[in-house]
Amino acid sequence: MTDESRGASGPLHPDTRIGHVHLKVSDIERAEAFYRDVLGFEVTARYGSDAVFMSAGGYHHHIGLNTWHSKGAPPPPARSTGLFHLAILYPSRAELARALKRVMDHGVAIDGASDHGVSEALYLHDPDGNGIELYRDRDQSEWPRSSDGSVGMASDPLDVRALLSEAR
Repeated sequence: MTDESRGASGPLHPDTRIGHVHLKVSDIERAEAFYRDVLGFEVTARYGSDAVFMSAGGYHHHIGLNTWHSKGAPPPPARSTGLFHLAILYPSRAELARALKRVMDHGVAIDGASDHGVSEALYLHDPDGNGIELYRDRDQSEWPRSSDGSVGMASDPLDVRALLSEAR
């Protein structure tokens, strides 16, 4: 599809991506330590003592954390609207395995692990209760498809031990 045929009300350009997520947290130091030490993000910028921006690979920021409207606040109640989870995409199964090892080395609980057919995913929460998915996509040629060509996603159990064995 060309830019001209897409039109103003057509679908998004296929190269469009979600650029970053910005989270309200109750304790900026605690949140920064989690995203830095447990998940491995690097600090790229700070705005005073109330906000920090973090990235992987030197990008300006993938994750923003702030306490502008949430300093000392409790997590939102269960069964309410808001963020379900943010998803962090790893470039390979080995890198996902390394992420799992890092999380386990810090004693952070894994809430779930699923093989979605198109991807393998681990689920956990940050100290403020924000849901996090750590995942890797399979190559599109490996995606399960139905007879009409649509993607057939699943939520099968992921063999976490086998994944962890790939951490190098």
